[in-house]
Amino acid sequence: KAKPGAKYRGSIHDFPGFDPNQDAEALYTAMKGFGSDKEAILDIITSRSNRQRQEICQSYKSLYGKVTTLDMLDIREIFRTKYEKSLYSMIKNDTSGEYKKSLLKLCGGDDDAAGQFFPEAAQVAYQMWELSAVARVELKGTVRPANDFNPDADAKALRKAMKGLGTDEDTIIDIITHRSNAQRQQIRQTFKSHFGRDLMADLKSEISGDLARLILGLMMPPAHYDAKQLKKAMEGAGTDEKALIEILATRTNAEIRAINEAYKEDYHKSLEDALSSDTSGHFRRILISLATGNREEGGENLDQAREDAQEIADTPSGDKTSLETRFMTILCTRSYPHLRRVFQEFIKMTNYDVEHTIKKEMSGDVRDAFVAIVQSVKNKPLFFADKLYKSMKGAGTDEKTLTRIMVSRSEIDLLNIRREFIEKYDKSLHQAIEGDTSGDFLKALLALCGGED
Repeated sequence: KAKPGAKYRGSIHDFPGFDPNQDAEALYTAMKGFGSDKEAILDIITSRSNRQRQEICQSYKSLYGKVTTLDMLDIREIFRTKYEKSLYSMIKNDTSGEYKKSLLKLCGGDDDAAGQFFPEAAQVAYQMWELSAVARVELKGTVRPANDFNPDADAKALRKAMKGLGTDEDTIIDIITHRSNAQRQQIRQTFKSHFGRDLMADLKSEISGDLARLILGLMMPPAHYDAKQLKKAMEGAGTDEKALIEILATRTNAEIRAINEAYKEDYHKSLEDALSSDTSGHFRRILISLATGNREEGGENLDQAREDAQEIADTPSGDKTSLETRFMTILCTRSYPHLRRVFQEFIKMTNYDVEHTIKKEMSGDVRDAFVAIVQSVKNKPLFFADKLYKSMKGAGTDEKTLTRIMVSRSEIDLLNIRREFIEKYDKSLHQAIEGDTSGDFLKALLALCGGED
């Protein structure tokens, strides 16, 4: 009887009926986009002989004009990531005799051994950081100012949509999702001067539920919207730590300063005081540090980056408080370009990606906050794409998160988020929203999403 894991025994024999072109195509399909089909990759790679693997590589190059390096290290990394244990330990516990010896030799190192977190994978991570440092991605929202903007006509159309019996939701959605925030503020003023009425109050009484949350959110100036989301996250019995992290870890200094002003204006209390009374310990310190909006703005400083990397690499495992303090000093204050360099130096020193270290050494809200900062430095649109995906995954929809991200990123980088979404999840954000929401809420979300990829 085959033991568990027998399916993934590296076979040194030639695979019967081998067609390198077919395998190359299958691999290409499996690796297309960001989330690769690891099962398929493992299956092909582990059942072909070394010679056959080389032929696949050649076919791949001639078919796609780029090289795929299907060596053992890739297999090891895929295996480790998928099964959370090393291929080496699997072979060791699962085979015996000469067979075991030759398989272990073929496998190479043990990725579970201390400090052996695939040195080569670390190099790949390093190159990813290099790329992210060089790539100056142009950020684009999906909502842009309307060209032939006429606040008078918009105000009248909105009043008509809400007057009398029944509400014309389509008109409301159409106007509000196709204007920039600055234009919406103009419509609000015009509405007041024309009709002596408050547009927000009228909308509130005419629409309800998820649609109201989305439309009213779009009508608020961004800083006031963020301030309100932070206030909501701290209201009532439980704190919504994820929302606090998502906002404070991703906003720029200028955005954070504007949020502080809006918070004070709307709630007559400083954001810092609110965070102080609602959170505790290290988590509180991280949030308050982020809420000052004092992150450095400059570029990288290589010597300083080495020192910073050393600082977070040096802490002995187990000394959690010291580790968290050191991470906080660096992650909450250094500029994004500088942090990229720190993370690269960290990989050089430790063979670990900093995100992996944080996940391994920390827990709870502190871990989540640090991971959010690291992911924002790596690729902010991807961070939000992941959050959107999770808000729609599984049984229930997390409408609050879905709405918050769609509203707050619509004019900043929602187009980039859409690209990351389809790359990683092999379905478009548009499709995900369609499959997960309904009615007017769905209409409004799709209008914000701005197209099918």
